[in-house]
Amino acid sequence: MNEPIPVHRVTEQGTVKLMPDVDRERAWLLTVDGAPQSYVDLDAPEYLEFEYARRLGHVLDTVAEPGRPLDVLHLGGGALTLPRYVAATRPGSRQDVVEFDRLLLDLVAGHLPLPADAPIALHAADAREWLAEAPADSADVLVADVFGGSRVPAHLTSAGYAEEVARVLRADGVYLANLADAAPFAFLRSQLATFAARFAELLLIAEPAVLRGRRFGNAVLVAAHRPLDAGALARRTAADAFPARVEHGAALRRFIGDARPVRDEDAVPSPEPPDGAFGIG
Repeated sequence: MNEPIPVHRVTEQGTVKLMPDVDRERAWLLTVDGAPQSYVDLDAPEYLEFEYARRLGHVLDTVAEPGRPLDVLHLGGGALTLPRYVAATRPGSRQDVVEFDRLLLDLVAGHLPLPADAPIALHAADAREWLAEAPADSADVLVADVFGGSRVPAHLTSAGYAEEVARVLRADGVYLANLADAAPFAFLRSQLATFAARFAELLLIAEPAVLRGRRFGNAVLVAAHRPLDAGALARRTAADAFPARVEHGAALRRFIGDARPVRDEDAVPSPEPPDGAFGIG
């Protein structure tokens, strides 16, 4: 009689569903128009189900010594999976979450409440506009996981956006972005070139099959002004249940090739995923 039931809402993004996981008592899957967006276990917020989320989690684990609180800005809310993860693994972290879809934010916050003792502020706003008003040197980590439907919006792909990211991050801050592409990787290469023009250090984390051009998939871009522990990340991602590869240095420069930074006037959204790329049936 007390089993959780699915919740359906129509928001600015489309038809949103919160569906309980039959195998985990207080775990939920968030989908938008049938595409999985987020997964969260309220009893185990440190558990990350999706492959890309696990890779973002590996980076978050290595940007500072274990347990150290961080100031984190999240662009994109979803089911608030990563803010919950940071609150669990780095207690005391101050976090801001910016989500364009207010109805989605209200739905998630209402049905999947955040820990009462976690300093997490939710903001219903456009990510680029909110970033432009954010204080300089105010974030240790900036996580971008923004999709309009199934595509990264164009205004979050340009050199002007990268400049705002660099302004908001502290000198030793780290930028993480969840992106998606397929061979010949015109979008992904352009994003790497855009952030290479502003940041000294870059990493790319993706499944080998994606990097080999065998399928469309997610890739995590990491950028910073300081050296990043590529070795630690490579060990973590290789040992994961969903192994991934870390590209950096000369190999990453070869991958970028002749791609150029994206001007605001030339910015385009990430490519449309092929049918069934991220569906759940």
